[in-house]
Amino acid sequence: MKNLSKITGLASALALAALPALAQDAEPTLDTGDTAWMIVATALVAFMIFPGIALFYSGLVRAKNALSLLVQTAIIACAVMVIWVVYGYSFAFGGSESPFFGGFGKLFLAGVTKDSLTGTIPEYLFLAFQMTFAAITPALIIGGFVERIKLSGAVLFSILWVTFVYFPIAHMAWDANGLYFGWGAMDFAGGTVVHINAGIAALVGALVIGPRIGLGKDLMAPHSLPVAFIGAAVLFVGWFGFNAGSALASNGTAVLAMLNTFTATAGATLAWCLIETLARGKASALGAISGIVAGLVAITPAAGFVGPVGAIVLGAIASLVAYFFVAVVKNKFGYDDSLDVFGIHGIAGIVGAILTGVFASPSLGGVGYAEGVSMGGQLMVQIKAVVITIVWGGVVSFILYKITDVIVGLRVSSDEEREGLDKTSHGESAYHN
Repeated sequence: MKNLSKITGLASALALAALPALAQDAEPTLDTGDTAWMIVATALVAFMIFPGIALFYSGLVRAKNALSLLVQTAIIACAVMVIWVVYGYSFAFGGSESPFFGGFGKLFLAGVTKDSLTGTIPEYLFLAFQMTFAAITPALIIGGFVERIKLSGAVLFSILWVTFVYFPIAHMAWDANGLYFGWGAMDFAGGTVVHINAGIAALVGALVIGPRIGLGKDLMAPHSLPVAFIGAAVLFVGWFGFNAGSALASNGTAVLAMLNTFTATAGATLAWCLIETLARGKASALGAISGIVAGLVAITPAAGFVGPVGAIVLGAIASLVAYFFVAVVKNKFGYDDSLDVFGIHGIAGIVGAILTGVFASPSLGGVGYAEGVSMGGQLMVQIKAVVITIVWGGVVSFILYKITDVIVGLRVSSDEEREGLDKTSHGESAYHN
């Protein structure tokens, strides 16, 4: 397992090492404890989609669009689940030796049975766990252009996007033959694959589609912060499956990732509320849940590599940078990243992915680097992976938005937007007076 030595000789690298390709190197043995934990972790990540991100986004938009977020999330996630089984799993983990593409070897799950294993768990379970990651990521993107996107446009773009952006980046980061993996990049649970990917796509979408009608003139406050807070709370709980589950085993690395998820999120939430108090005089509920999500995002790539104290600092730094982008940069440049997908997921993901190379240092409580790798060397690897993700995701997303616009259109009419997507797209209303 030569690629494993490029990451780390420690147990925390199991999340990167326990991939289908490794079954060729050793006789795998099923571990019932690992299997039981990963079934729970998979369910927790699914819980992040329904009801987590659906409620979180629904509460943050105006009442006339509340149902549209629930429907878009459901259809996009389910479409990706089908695609994952048909070709997505193969494109990401199909056994190809290409550093960019998993190949066609496991189309329609060819060769995968209830008895085949990935590490110490059934391969079906591994692909189900990874399927939940693939399903939630495009559902995150839609937050960048809510309240003005066609359902057909959102779904078609998501299908194209996972095919040409998500699956290749997942292969590069997590497959033993992948480009980032070969470099020794540390991405424990999806800093590049999920959050930077989604954040960049959301920003490009916001720019291509344009701002909501009445932005800066009409009141566009969240219609229900309690609903959004419940969604954020569900995300927090589900994230333990996201991060601790990425150990792919019930072991000390999973426990470290779980503890770091707690501490980084706590540090980020406190930092966001503090800076908001200093800047605006009050800490808000919206600020608190923004800090929660920023911390969860920031620790995702670092969860199995840094120490609990370092995680607090990492979360706080990422939260402060994300706050600056949400409160200052977005207003300065005038783009309508409606629910701050780029400002929080993209920026906190970038900060977390890069600083993983710093806080993994044993001197800062981390698990250390591969033999012969210094902090500076690891930092450069992290930056390279981030830059490629940004460039690939940004350019390809732009092309896919344009293709989608030609085929089905991206934006609803101005009359439909003013009336609200719940009635015009779905014929329903979230609330009846």
